[in-house]
Amino acid sequence: MSEASPFRIVAVELDEKTVVRRTREIEQEREIAIYDLLEGNDFQPDGSEGGPYKLVLSISESRLVFDVRLEDESAHRKVMLSLTPFRRVVKDYFVICEKYFGAIRNAPLSQIEALDMARRAIHNEGSGLLKDRLKGKIEVDRDTARRLFTLICVLHLKG
Repeated sequence: MSEASPFRIVAVELDEKTVVRRTREIEQEREIAIYDLLEGNDFQPDGSEGGPYKLVLSISESRLVFDVRLEDESAHRKVMLSLTPFRRVVKDYFVICEKYFGAIRNAPLSQIEALDMARRAIHNEGSGLLKDRLKGKIEVDRDTARRLFTLICVLHLKG
């Protein structure tokens, strides 16, 4: 989608009231995901006439909430997804990221590359799952799903 498309996110906010302090690496991943998402995305809520949209992501009562607003902050729609299908892949992603970030400091290049490949594979699995779970509610392209999955992982970091 081009920047002129009305089916795009122009602002994103994470409802982080339950998020604990993050590591530098996690904070950097969050910043990059938001930057990349805003630079280019394809986000089409089913039946919507278009945005652009502001997206507020949150977790409420074991549900992932996509609070889709119009650019002027007016309510557009909310989409809620059960977190249950995401639990395993998010947990696996955190485990592999921890190993990857630890390996960057002192592991041989071959081990870092192997962990990075595993990290990307799990991330692809999570973003594919997100895309499937949103089907019929919000259509997103592959890159948008990847960036949203990163932000969903950040929301899982709770005290």
